[in-house]
Amino acid sequence: MKADERPTTLSALTASGWRSRSVKDEIRENLTRMLAEGSDLFPGIIGYDSTVIPELILGVLAGHDLLFMGEKGQAKSRLMRLFVRFLDAAVPYVAGCEMHDDPTRPICKSCRQRIAAGEDVAIAWWPREERYAERLSPGTKFADLIGEIDPAKLAAGTSMSAEEALHFGLIPRMNRGIFAMNELPELDELVQVGLFNILEERDVQIRGYPVQFDLDVLILFSANPATYNRSGKVIPQLKDRIGTIIRTHYPRERSLGIQITEQEAGIALDGEYPVAVPFFMREIVEQISIEARKSKYVDQDSGVSARLSIANYSTMIASARRRAIVLGERPAVPRISDLAHVASSSAGKIELDLMGSSQMSEGQVLEAIVIEAVKSVFAEYVDKHGLDAIGTIFSKGLKIEVGDMLPSAEYALRVKDVPDVWEKAFEVSPVKSETVRASCVEFVLAGLYASDLVSRSVHHGTIIYELKEDDIP
Repeated sequence: MKADERPTTLSALTASGWRSRSVKDEIRENLTRMLAEGSDLFPGIIGYDSTVIPELILGVLAGHDLLFMGEKGQAKSRLMRLFVRFLDAAVPYVAGCEMHDDPTRPICKSCRQRIAAGEDVAIAWWPREERYAERLSPGTKFADLIGEIDPAKLAAGTSMSAEEALHFGLIPRMNRGIFAMNELPELDELVQVGLFNILEERDVQIRGYPVQFDLDVLILFSANPATYNRSGKVIPQLKDRIGTIIRTHYPRERSLGIQITEQEAGIALDGEYPVAVPFFMREIVEQISIEARKSKYVDQDSGVSARLSIANYSTMIASARRRAIVLGERPAVPRISDLAHVASSSAGKIELDLMGSSQMSEGQVLEAIVIEAVKSVFAEYVDKHGLDAIGTIFSKGLKIEVGDMLPSAEYALRVKDVPDVWEKAFEVSPVKSETVRASCVEFVLAGLYASDLVSRSVHHGTIIYELKEDDIP
């Protein structure tokens, strides 16, 4: 129905043939139609096609309230917000009603009385974008979600025993919409009791005033497994009334993680100073997050979100662009030395395991993770044959200095005494651009270090590779 054709009175709405549906029926029917049409149900969500999304669809078809269980950075909030897509473009409600009452099935006292008296009430239309509300649990009070006695109404003469004296909270105001609660375990137990009443009994008490109405709302929750499963964090009655638990996860494949990172970073690689990112550098950035998720030094209960990859990826590109601007190189090509700056973008995104990393700082843990990431990717790219021969050349006292601000043209000169390094760089990429070759040379040198064949020292963006002291004859 076009906006200019929408009825504006109850009689006109009735004559139009409009059909009343519960919000869960509305979402189920729209999702069913989109599923039959082959539409992309959750655009922008990557890596969940065979795991999360099928379970989510079943929960919707079953008419359940849902809880998204997963560690940070697993798109739980985004999935909840995408539910707006399954709402009608707009639904009619009794104009002026704070609970957006269905004109054919009113629940608030005022609307019931007006319609029962035969009043041809005015109709307004509630757009889908406004039918979703979200709240973060910490600090949320009963009055915020359910309601409270309104002192202003009492001062105006309204009796405390009248429904009109109440100020309704977010959930009643989202009647016929979607309400999402993030970080459920952090919600006060008193408020949790109010929620399970709404989910099941449909009645609440506000300051002793019993309010009973059939709220029509889809409620979504999110939680971290570490806190949700902790005894006492979520009351058993509320757990029992949540219809379906959807378990999210981190990308199961590195290639999916790379897609997510590039999508979420949203960085334009063209422009005055274009950037060409070698695929092995994209892989290393994502592998850093993968290694962090299995590191004994990192608190795995907290998780390592995709934001680590996104922040590191954007920092790496920024470092390459700065070099291009200063040195006038085009295109800018990220190198291993650009990863020296990811300490700032990684800070706060990994939490140390206080038992496993008691002797290591956050910086040391991150450095160890980056080295493991380089080692893993390097092993996939470079044939090990010949690496020992390169190490032998370093035994003659050779040192190679590279860095994030070293011109790309210098790299051929720096490795002229180690031609095998140059040849290994061609194994990584056949492109003969100076900027690409510089990145490949650094990758080979970093791989040698990660493989424990040479040592290195880092000084303010400059990296010196040389033979390990223990191996010097």
